[in-house]
Amino acid sequence: MRPNFRLLPTAAIYLAIAGLAYAQEPPDPKAGTLSVVVENDKFGSFNQSKQTDRNFTNGIRLNWISEPRATPRWGRELAAWVPMFPDGGTTRVGYAFGQNMYTPENIVARDLQLRDRPYSGWTYLGAAITSDRDDEGQGRLDTLELNIGIVGPQSYAGETQREYHRLIGAQVPQGWKNQLRNEPGAVLFYERKWRNIGRSDLLPGIEGDFSPHIGASLGNVFTYAGTGLTLRIGHNLSTDYGAPRIRPGLAGSMHFDTPRERPFAFYGFIGIEGRAVARDITLDGNSFARSHSVDRRPLVGDVQFGFAAIYAPVRATFTYVVRTREFETQRNADRFGAVSLSVKF
Repeated sequence: MRPNFRLLPTAAIYLAIAGLAYAQEPPDPKAGTLSVVVENDKFGSFNQSKQTDRNFTNGIRLNWISEPRATPRWGRELAAWVPMFPDGGTTRVGYAFGQNMYTPENIVARDLQLRDRPYSGWTYLGAAITSDRDDEGQGRLDTLELNIGIVGPQSYAGETQREYHRLIGAQVPQGWKNQLRNEPGAVLFYERKWRNIGRSDLLPGIEGDFSPHIGASLGNVFTYAGTGLTLRIGHNLSTDYGAPRIRPGLAGSMHFDTPRERPFAFYGFIGIEGRAVARDITLDGNSFARSHSVDRRPLVGDVQFGFAAIYAPVRATFTYVVRTREFETQRNADRFGAVSLSVKF
């Protein structure tokens, strides 16, 4: 068998970021939270017999974030240098692997569909640092995250979707040969969110709060600025900062706290986010090569609602998302669901 040298750039990128992330191992690497987040347009369809693959059709993210006692010294020192982070915050470091896939609405057609979005995949590794601070009962979480990966055939999003569709007996997509070309990608995300804003006791054991957030990203894959607000109603809301999501979107928090005296928490939520988008490679096409593209809309909004349940050491969430049209020829708003499961070690 001849070696496939086309895989070398992908391997080099993944190994480089993995080496940087794990160059200094935390004192107690087992103390942390492992999360898996899956987003799929099938979760957003009430008609389960209908073909739903379109736009952002699937995303998966595996995430590990340390407990404060397991945060390495370099993580705390780096947090002290980040100008947006508050003094005296609790520092955590996290690592992630993720893959997003995007398709046009008609996955049966083999030819290029000029008026619909390109086939594209984004596979990445991530490293993040967070600072969590509680001031007089009002929490604040700052997150700085770097994603490095690849867009194009070497993201292997096409292979993932085709093999999964064969496994479940669904229509196999035919147009991945038209996907964007290979392009290394880097995105830097920053986000700040608050909780317990306007907190009030509604019923015995039931409370409500507002969780506003602001954020931005910069890179050749995604560049945008966004802000939003989430209303939560439930029990023990100080456990986390919301249900985890895959960016771009209302990302919540990958970690959660479980005080021994109150190990159970739950809440329902509804949230909104608006984003001003300057760059989305899945719509704008490749940065340095000719490729399929569509006319991207500069303003995009998300509305989401769902629930979260936590019983130490496990958290489970479900989120239903409605996203406004992202490009001019898109026929309808996008709908998809997100499920997550987190386990604290």
